[in-house]
Amino acid sequence: MTAESTLDDDRTSSDFDDDFEPLDIDGAPELPAERYLDRELSWLAFNQRVLELAEDPQLPVLERANFLAIFASNLDEFFMVRVAGLKRRIVTGLAVPTNVGRSPLDVLSDVSHKAHVLMERHAAAYQQLVKPALADAGIKIVTWGELAPEEQAHLHEYFGGQIFPVLMPLAVDPAHPFPYISGLSLNLSVRVRNSRTGRQEFARVKVPQMLPRFVRVDPGESVEDARYITLEDLIANHLGDLFPGMEILEHHVFRVTRNEDVEIEEDETENLIKALEKELLRRRFGPPIRLEITDDMDDVTLGLLVRELDVTEQEVYRLPAPLDLGGLFDLARIDRPELHYPTHVPTTNAALAPPEPNRRADIFRAVARQDVLLHHPYESFATSVQAFLEQAAADPDVLAIKQTLYRTSGDSPIVEALIDAAEAGKQVLALVEIKARFDEAANITWARKLEKAGVHVVYGLVGLKTHCKLALVIRQEQGGLRHYSHIGTGNYNPKTSRIYEDLGLLTADDQVGKDLTRLFNELSGYAIEKKFKRLLVAPLHLRKGLLKQISTEIRNAEQGRPSGIRIKVNSIVDEAIIDGLYRASNAGVPVEVWVRGICSLRPGIEGLSENIRVRSILGRYLEHSRVFSFLNDGDPQVFIGSADMMHRNLDRRVEALVRLTDPEHIAEIDGMFDQAMDERTSSWWLDGDGTWTRRSTDAAGAPLDDLQSRRMQRIAQRSTRSGKRR
Repeated sequence: MTAESTLDDDRTSSDFDDDFEPLDIDGAPELPAERYLDRELSWLAFNQRVLELAEDPQLPVLERANFLAIFASNLDEFFMVRVAGLKRRIVTGLAVPTNVGRSPLDVLSDVSHKAHVLMERHAAAYQQLVKPALADAGIKIVTWGELAPEEQAHLHEYFGGQIFPVLMPLAVDPAHPFPYISGLSLNLSVRVRNSRTGRQEFARVKVPQMLPRFVRVDPGESVEDARYITLEDLIANHLGDLFPGMEILEHHVFRVTRNEDVEIEEDETENLIKALEKELLRRRFGPPIRLEITDDMDDVTLGLLVRELDVTEQEVYRLPAPLDLGGLFDLARIDRPELHYPTHVPTTNAALAPPEPNRRADIFRAVARQDVLLHHPYESFATSVQAFLEQAAADPDVLAIKQTLYRTSGDSPIVEALIDAAEAGKQVLALVEIKARFDEAANITWARKLEKAGVHVVYGLVGLKTHCKLALVIRQEQGGLRHYSHIGTGNYNPKTSRIYEDLGLLTADDQVGKDLTRLFNELSGYAIEKKFKRLLVAPLHLRKGLLKQISTEIRNAEQGRPSGIRIKVNSIVDEAIIDGLYRASNAGVPVEVWVRGICSLRPGIEGLSENIRVRSILGRYLEHSRVFSFLNDGDPQVFIGSADMMHRNLDRRVEALVRLTDPEHIAEIDGMFDQAMDERTSSWWLDGDGTWTRRSTDAAGAPLDDLQSRRMQRIAQRSTRSGKRR
């Protein structure tokens, strides 16, 4: 779980104008009004679970530092998008209530209070728990005053050669207006006095983001016993070099978070890329929504910042130094294997393993024999999805490749495979979602590179984001054309595939291929209007399809037949789906929900949800797959895909779920849920009032099973057994 795992491709939407009315079923008893948990507070509860991992002394200390950095990065994005959206609703006077029927102003007040509490707890976790644990492991974070004179002299030389030349002190006086403070930048506020005139002045020094946040005191020290000083501390103790002849009166660290959401009016522009580029430029100058300051800042400096940045007292967060603990990502990468999780090398899926060592597998032959269910990062992305597309690009019998790209890495072999295919004369279609939040600029770059190589690049449908994870290969074989398809729950990103838990299906099923052919044609041409055979596609049919499955479970329960619903998602907010699950619970259907992040459903409430259990699992990998399983009177209907149960996914995105048909795959999914919901598995349990309780040890204090470690072991053993059979 890393920085990318913040709101990842589940970036929290700022679209608050959700007017979807919960589905009303004729004859069904009316559900209570206060049946949803607030989505913003639920998201903060998710980030609290991340913080609890950082506080856990049983975890390797550099992983704990990483979780502190993840918490900080997550919260930054939460403010930039969700809090910014709440403020916008208040400023513009939008009367639309939140998902719990409360005014945005009331929710913002609760969010601010909870955020203050969590940020203070976060700082305390660093100061009192993780920093001492790092020191015990030989990684010491020191201050300037703790250094010996010769060490200060060495750092003074380092400062002069590596840091001083890139610093840009900006004065504030009648000739110099208050400077623009970029979002998420770390800054030093400096008050100086002119020794000749006695006049006091203010200046701002930006801490360069391209330099290491933690500076080695002595590069000659061993990695097992190394000391670091923060970059801002080093700069603060050389302010005299920046302001020669001036008396330094005060200096403090501060940081501003801005509204960095992007809104594109697609109907009003002919060129989406140009409109988006213009909006990205505007994003940099969004209004401030949070001011973080060190707890030693004087009132004069604070008053100046509050006035110039136009923030309220509620938006000021006073914390002990250092600010921006996202900088701990740097320390978390220190090469100390014993302070990290044990190394895990993904295995190759047994069905895709080469027949002999040092030979490449024939992906097409393997998939033609049987559907292949992939589980990353336990199983390798490189030897499955990436190999599938690279082989397709090189295969002379492949005529066409069609692919969606939502987020990919900067040096993506997936993109390179598409370019190779186009340059080889194949028909290649890439549907690039350039509106993927915070990856817009990167996606624009990739789109232009693909176009130059001859790839047909399209940007999806007006008003909708294309979030589905699809790849289709058309291959000439004896007897005609054959479709090879991949439908996944995660992005085509080799980097995040090593830390995001995701599922994917590789299949040569003709029906799936025809479904994808129609879907790609509609995405590159006309609006989605048709139904599909093995797919459920949003925005028109996915919610309806899932509600139909829920209704079937209700009917089976009422008739005394086997029933059950199991759902795994990142977030569940959609009222119609939640109400369907409440009604299923009231009918006696066992409902199990495995959610990573936001959950607006209230489980375990008598007369509403006593048959619903909700669990959350966080750990080494970011739980990212979406699964929907319905018992269906003994004929299970199991879907995997890209959609969370949120308004944006069901109403404003193109999403796709595919139904699994192989009994072994269905059993595999069932086994995942069995373990996740087992009381012997470490997890968080949600109560009806919105409280998440961590259960990581048994009554005797022994640690409970770690689901991800167990999955890792099981899949590795399965691969080994398969290799021996060959």
